[in-house]
Amino acid sequence: MPGKNERQRKLAREKHRRQQELRAARRRQQRKRGAIALSLVLGAALIASLLLAFLSGGSSKHPSASASKSPSATPSATTVAEPAHHCTYTKTGTAARAVSLPSATPNYTASYIATVNTNLGKIVVNLENSKATCTVNSFVHLAEAGYFNNTQCHRMLTTGIYVLQCGDPYATATTKLTCSSTSKIGTGTPGYEFASENLTDAKYPAGTLAMANEGTADSNGSQFFIVYKDSTSGLGPSYTPFGTVSSGLGIVQNVAKDGYSCQYTVSGQSEGGAPKEKVIIDSVTIKEA
Repeated sequence: MPGKNERQRKLAREKHRRQQELRAARRRQQRKRGAIALSLVLGAALIASLLLAFLSGGSSKHPSASASKSPSATPSATTVAEPAHHCTYTKTGTAARAVSLPSATPNYTASYIATVNTNLGKIVVNLENSKATCTVNSFVHLAEAGYFNNTQCHRMLTTGIYVLQCGDPYATATTKLTCSSTSKIGTGTPGYEFASENLTDAKYPAGTLAMANEGTADSNGSQFFIVYKDSTSGLGPSYTPFGTVSSGLGIVQNVAKDGYSCQYTVSGQSEGGAPKEKVIIDSVTIKEA
């Protein structure tokens, strides 16, 4: 019966067409779900990279709760026998203030005392040359070159991590800190980087002087922070401790009581802020004991 056979063939063609359309729709849906999953993964990666960039200070070098050029990552550093007899400083980027590279042969037997002369008084620090030789060597070099002169401490954290961060010449003594995400403040380096030290079982009690970094073990530069209240529980062993405040810590603690005037944020989360009371570093003097 030709009529019946034709109808069957027509029904079969329509059934096949519907099956093809269903398969195509399922493929489109699968591609859509895959694209959504990929965008979520990329979004999460972007947020993570922004957090690391800020501590540290990408946008800055700091410890993080997020210091800045931030501390939240736990970089692994090559263990070096201390005191180190040789240091490696690698040129990178543009220096916030012109300065030469430190000597690759540090005075590893020396004992140094640093005095941070601020508008609020003197902060005296015993530098731990025997435990973080290359870090101390760099800090002494920058101090003696006047790198820190007439700068201000640009960032303070008052929750979870209790630190005052300094060492960026972009934050000049006269600059009004606005915590703007487009500002260079917090990104300053001396134009070189070097590896972390003294991280094994590193702790951050009140009075610790430590380096800020960009979330990797070899991204130390000039920015440092002073711990004014125990922050061991908030900071992983990612930031080189290289000194202990022997006098003047009360200056930082009093500044912390006033809090900050503006707030740094990354992805809507607080990353501390600019201290309400300016802390201006007039100079850092070094005495070899």
